[in-house]
Amino acid sequence: AESDIPLVPVMALPIFAQRALHPIPSLNRLQSSCFHAAFESSENLLVCAPTGSGKTNVAMLTVLRELGRHVGKDGRIHPDAEPFKIVYLAPLKALATEVTTKFNRALSVLGVKVKELTGDTKLSRAEIAQTHILVATPEKWDVMTRKSGDVALTSQLRLLIIDEVHLLHEERGAVLETLVSRTLRQVEQTQCM
Repeated sequence: AESDIPLVPVMALPIFAQRALHPIPSLNRLQSSCFHAAFESSENLLVCAPTGSGKTNVAMLTVLRELGRHVGKDGRIHPDAEPFKIVYLAPLKALATEVTTKFNRALSVLGVKVKELTGDTKLSRAEIAQTHILVATPEKWDVMTRKSGDVALTSQLRLLIIDEVHLLHEERGAVLETLVSRTLRQVEQTQCM
């Protein structure tokens, strides 16, 4: 039963993760039940839960797992760390803005740069290069990954989060399906180089 799941105290996480999750004292039941898969494993993860149940913080746990590979002893991203990208796909610009704001608020203390990449925003190559987390709409990520010359972006991709994946069965689902396939193929190709 869900009530049998012990809550994971935030104090049990590494210091850098505690700083990002502050002031939350403990993960909720959903987040605690996903904790091992999200924070201690690099396996694929599918989370199905109602709106407001804490799925964004489950995504944050996967982000923190990846950031843990790039933070120094001071708990901040090192400027000379190997370049990496985390991409969070949000179905709507409004949700992309909300997630960008939330992630910036939580992760700026770690020196993480989060930028929104939607049809309404423009980022230069330099801005994209300096950004750790891109929060994009599927259509914008589709455009970005179509550029075959833009191998650097997918070669740096370490984590892809797709919010609202249930949209696969709707009109926009074909875009999601295509970009996931393309992203996987491009990542595999860059790892073989």
